[in-house]
Parts: sequence; structure tokens; C-alpha cells
Amino acid sequence: MKATPPAIALQAVTKRYQNRPVVDNLSLTIAPGETLVLLGTSGCGKTTTLQLMNRLIDADAGTVLINGVDVQQQLPHDLRRHIGYVIQDAGLFPHYSVAQNIAVVPRLLQWDTARITQRTHELLTLLRLPDTILDRLPDALSGGQRQRVGLARALAADPPIILMDEPFGALDPITRDDIRRELKELEVFRQKTVVLVTHDVREAFILGDRIVLMDAGRIVQTGTPDLFRQQPATPFVSRFLKASGEG
Repeated sequence: MKATPPAIALQAVTKRYQNRPVVDNLSLTIAPGETLVLLGTSGCGKTTTLQLMNRLIDADAGTVLINGVDVQQQLPHDLRRHIGYVIQDAGLFPHYSVAQNIAVVPRLLQWDTARITQRTHELLTLLRLPDTILDRLPDALSGGQRQRVGLARALAADPPIILMDEPFGALDPITRDDIRRELKELEVFRQKTVVLVTHDVREAFILGDRIVLMDAGRIVQTGTPDLFRQQPATPFVSRFLKASGEG
């Protein structure tokens, strides 16, 4: 029987800007259904690593595979239709209503109107959003509502992979904690491969099955939250955890 490939694999991947490696010969595999957190300070290469996975940018060297297929063999817009993407402050289209934002990918996939409407209402229920917001523009929503709508849009076509880039960074601490807790409890996320970028160690420990700590474009340590707490691999890891209050 043929083995199931990793959901995502990066093989000796390098990305340079102005001849400086931002991601430096990085190799990483992510299993189907795993929630992996890319953790590190600003400029460590974690967002660049995430964007290589859905071809928002392309690698200068190495290979990125999704379900065993090289992303270079797929058109970027086709690849992204099957990968949900959530960014800070939701990244909603400002002139689209909530309903139109959620329906973006289903419409590209040519779902019929009834199916889109049903899926939209399912997601509103799942993410604890009222139907009354459907006709509103993003500016008329609270920060927490916008972020939930962003999650709904990412989930709309039921993609197997969700990429999340600092998704809660623009929220106040109480709203951020509420959405983290809700996300952790959602069964739908447990069934998907999730890659989350954050600089917040507490967030990483709450949400991650496995954590990848990066520095200067390289992986410093990989492991479970418990492994990081009990066996920091280098002095840098210890300092990073202590600075966050988790060391």
C-alpha cells in the first residue's frame, strides 16, 4: 500500500531578498490533520515560509509539495482555491458584504446559490455570528466579528489546509483569548491541516500540536509544547521562552 504523503512538505527551501536568505535551506513536513505553529520574532522568516506554501511567493531554491505534488506544477489561483488563508484583521474585501466575502471561493468553484447560502449559514452558526451581519460591510463590524468572518471565508469551500498569518494580532486581549478558545474547540479545525504564524508563545502553546521555532530563516527547535517547556534545545530557545513569560 502506498504511504500517504505529508499534507505539506518543504525540501531544502531557500528564499532570498536582496541576496539575503530570509528562508535558508529549510526542510519541514506537516502531517494531515496536524496544527503546526511557526513561531519566532519579527523578521525570522515565518511569514515567508507560510507564503511559500500557497505560492504568494515562490522559492529561489528547493521544493514545496502539497499532498505530494510540487506547487510549481499548479497555477497559483488553482492551488489557493483549495487552501484557506487568514491574515491579521481578516483581510476582507472592504466593498463586499459579509455574505459576498464568505462566498468568494465557492463562487469561483461555481457552487450554485442555494449551496452557497446553506454553507454561509452553517458557518455563521459554527462561528457564533448573527445572520443580521450578512448585508453589512466589514467596516461596520467589530474586530472580533471581522476575524470570525475571515475564518468563515477561509472555511467556506471546506479546504483541507488552512494557513493563518498572525490572525489574532489586531484584536484586543479579551477578544483574542475568546477566539483562540473557540478555535481550539472547533471540531472542523481538528480535521484540517492548519499552519499558524505567530510571535506569541502563549498562543503557540494553546493552539499548536507541534511548534517550529525559527530564527534568521532557519529552524532552531521543533517539538510539542511540552518538549519546549521541558527541553529547550539551545540558549536562544530558553531566552525566547523566558522573555515571553513561558520559560
